[in-house]
Amino acid sequence: MTGINKRGLGFYLQIYRKILVQDLKSKMSYRADFIISTIGMIISNLTGFVTFAILFQNFPSINGWNVYEMLFLYGFSLVALTPVQCFFDNNWNLRYMVKSGDFIKYCFRPINIFFYFISEVFDVKGLGQLAFGIATIVYAWGNLSIPVTPLVILELVVFLFAASLFMIAIMNFAAAVCFWIVQSGYVMVIMFRFKDYAKYPASIFSGIFRIIFTFVIPIAFIAYYPSLAILRPENVPILTWLSPVIGLLFFYLSYKFWMLGARKYDGTGS
Repeated sequence: MTGINKRGLGFYLQIYRKILVQDLKSKMSYRADFIISTIGMIISNLTGFVTFAILFQNFPSINGWNVYEMLFLYGFSLVALTPVQCFFDNNWNLRYMVKSGDFIKYCFRPINIFFYFISEVFDVKGLGQLAFGIATIVYAWGNLSIPVTPLVILELVVFLFAASLFMIAIMNFAAAVCFWIVQSGYVMVIMFRFKDYAKYPASIFSGIFRIIFTFVIPIAFIAYYPSLAILRPENVPILTWLSPVIGLLFFYLSYKFWMLGARKYDGTGS
């Protein structure tokens, strides 16, 4: 069954809660692995923080962006990338399950295949990334003297949500390629590595790369465009305001592409 089962949101939330509890119990039975992995995630993100500190010891700004604005972008990108790390990590296993034939088990349950597959894995290491990202935003925010008002906080939450949809969609597209191409792992790796460019303002790239990172592989929407509403509210481009709508549309298209591949698999057994 590949179609969307006509059940309410409450049903899926209840199912997800049960699956999540079991997954967390399984992971917490190996606490040392969890702790080491979380520390490794934090150290990895700390490296980026240190890189900015070293870079700005020699340059007061980069194309008009000072160190605290860059740190805000960095923290913003980390928080925006957390949902794909925590909730959609099972996409990395999709190509193996399709190749081995194990994916067929998802085709015979009376629930949405995409939900069933994605919900099986929750990567708790992403919580360390989330904590570090929030801390970086708070640190940069304090040094930028950005006013703390309910409206600004609401904008931050909305644009973080919108930003997260872009990376989720990119990885959905990349993962679903495996339904057509057997050796598709390189697609996932390449798309995931593009996230490293999300922490930089799109304005520092040349014209052709700015177009690619905005309209082809839209990593500029992971931090740059959404964060402009907070960092530079006096000069916000239209793409910033449109990012929530574009993000939802991009996610929906990635979902339909993923489901198209799942239907192909169900129909051919390939």
